Amino acid sequence: MADQHPGKPRKLRTSVKGPLMFSAFWAVAAFVAVLVFASGGSARAPRFDLAFTAAGIAFIVTLVIAAMLSMSYKENAEHLGKGSGVNLSSSPKSTHGFGAPGSQNPPAPGDGADGSPER
Repeated sequence: MADQHPGKPRKLRTSVKGPLMFSAFWAVAAFVAVLVFASGGSARAPRFDLAFTAAGIAFIVTLVIAAMLSMSYKENAEHLGKGSGVNLSSSPKSTHGFGAPGSQNPPAPGDGADGSPER
C-alpha cells in the first residue's frame, strides 16, 4: 500500500482485479464441472444447486488463498540485486576445499608421487 499514488492505476499485485478474476475463473470452472458430472448423465436433470454451491466454495477458497499470497509478498532489498554475492568471479581460486593450497596441479603422467620421474 505504500507504493500507491492517487490518480494512477494500481499495479496488478496491489489491485483487487487480479485476485477477483482468478477466483471467478475457478468458480466458473467448478460450476461447469459439477454441472456436467453431478447430473449423472443426460437422462437426469442438471444439478444447479450443487453447481452453485461448488462455484461459491471455489470462489471463496481461491479468493482467500490469493489474498493471503498477495499479503505475504515482500520486495527484495535493494542491495540484493547489486551483484554483491560471494561467487562473483569464475577464476580459479587458491583452494576449493580439496587438498592443500599448493596442490592445484596434479603430477604429470609418468612422474612419481614426489614429482621425480618414474623408473
